[in-house]
Amino acid sequence: MKKLCLLLAVVLMLSALPVVSFADELYIIPDSNTRLLTYDELWNYQYDTLMYAFNEIYARHGYKFETGSRCWMWFTQMPWYHANESESSTNHHETYAACSSIENKNVDLIKQVRADMRAMGTKNPKGRGLPTPPTNVNKPRGFNFVDLKPNQKLAVYTAPSYSAYRANNGKASCNTSGAVYALGWDSGWMLMLYEANAAGQYRVGYVNSAEIKKGSLPNLPNLTWDNRSCTVLTTSTMTDDPALTGKALCTVQAGTTVRYLTTMYNSETWDYIETTIGGQTARGFIRHGALDIAFDDDIIY
Repeated sequence: MKKLCLLLAVVLMLSALPVVSFADELYIIPDSNTRLLTYDELWNYQYDTLMYAFNEIYARHGYKFETGSRCWMWFTQMPWYHANESESSTNHHETYAACSSIENKNVDLIKQVRADMRAMGTKNPKGRGLPTPPTNVNKPRGFNFVDLKPNQKLAVYTAPSYSAYRANNGKASCNTSGAVYALGWDSGWMLMLYEANAAGQYRVGYVNSAEIKKGSLPNLPNLTWDNRSCTVLTTSTMTDDPALTGKALCTVQAGTTVRYLTTMYNSETWDYIETTIGGQTARGFIRHGALDIAFDDDIIY
């Protein structure tokens, strides 16, 4: 009986602990919009981290950071961040007006702590740095979260054509209730990285814009490719999942002529190519160094 009571007590203690969700861990201070922060707790953070922390409060309300700035680079990788495109770079009245009194007080306090750190000549290097998003999805640079209407099941092809090769035995599809990241448009097809139906796999592929619900089409750039023909030097695995598993779509034999599209980067370097699988056009990734491609030094790519 004593053991049972002890077990129940442990369960109650654990249930009372705050639940830290994946979304919470994408924030520097998850509840800075709902409670007053304290001076002492802010000293647990590094000076530079606090700069992002007060901007995070504005980012929650869609503050439009200057393209290419440090905050733009940080917050645009966060799935919760949606810039208010109606605001100009010099007029953020809507953002400031949307902040609550708690948020405004927290901004002032964070700035005060930073001022005190400057006065003391310290950047508080032993404090907390920026959080690392808790995900093992190593998405290539340029793929950003897109907020599609949920519960859509979209057919995905490896190249921008209904006649192109389709992975997963011709059944590859994306459920928009999962994570979706997009790079841009290619002839009316959206190139995206998505959470595949099979657990533990992400894929890169194309969805036709006609398949996406109206009002849900993201504003993305039009993609252009190098499009040069080249030869595969060493037999290589081609994958549509450079982000997580590297699972093979096919093997591309040495001596095969393929179309080089571009080079993409995550923790590795990948050449994005077009070839065929079973006579169907297919695009995918092979590790950099397997092609005979040479770049001219005087051309900017």
